[in-house]
Amino acid sequence: MPRVRVHQHVNPLSPFYRFTPQPIRIENVFADPQLPLHLDIGCARGRFVLKMALLFPDRNFLGVEIREPLVTEANRIAEENKLTNLHYEFNNATYSLDLLFKNLSADILQTVTIQFPDPWYKKKHAKRRMVNDNLVKTVVKHLKISGRIYIQTDVDFLAEEMFEIFRGNERLREISISENPFPVKTERETAVEEKGLPVYRGMFIK
Repeated sequence: MPRVRVHQHVNPLSPFYRFTPQPIRIENVFADPQLPLHLDIGCARGRFVLKMALLFPDRNFLGVEIREPLVTEANRIAEENKLTNLHYEFNNATYSLDLLFKNLSADILQTVTIQFPDPWYKKKHAKRRMVNDNLVKTVVKHLKISGRIYIQTDVDFLAEEMFEIFRGNERLREISISENPFPVKTERETAVEEKGLPVYRGMFIK
């Protein structure tokens, strides 16, 4: 089956994406809801968490994506692979992740990844960038103590902007990192490294 085709960029400020999501009930989407949870924000086609779920059956993986057709496709692939530790949700994480996680139990969210988010290069579009104070507060609120946040991008100014927002949260401590700590790379990361271009990485612990 061919890959579903979607717009490369969508405006998260559009009324269509400013909807109120139903809170996720992980007991309904994972076979074992007590397993540590890995959240991938802006997961696109979800291949990163798909491969991670295959490698780590002792963890649950949740991908969140703003383009609904990609979520539908990713959940279909997860079902075809009979992965009961993998699920995807249609969500505008910048504004409604907290609502999605309203019923999330404490000490479940162990790892968060944000990988190669849309940089929205034009200054007038900077407010569309995914990582802002609201997103950081939400992630930190739901992250367990000692939980980790991993961020990477190939855009230097975006890396500094995102890192500074996370550094501004007093509940987080930055960890020095130079390599991807996971055994799986996103398609974007692989493409950037094959061109010999830099990837800017950051990690924070609660």
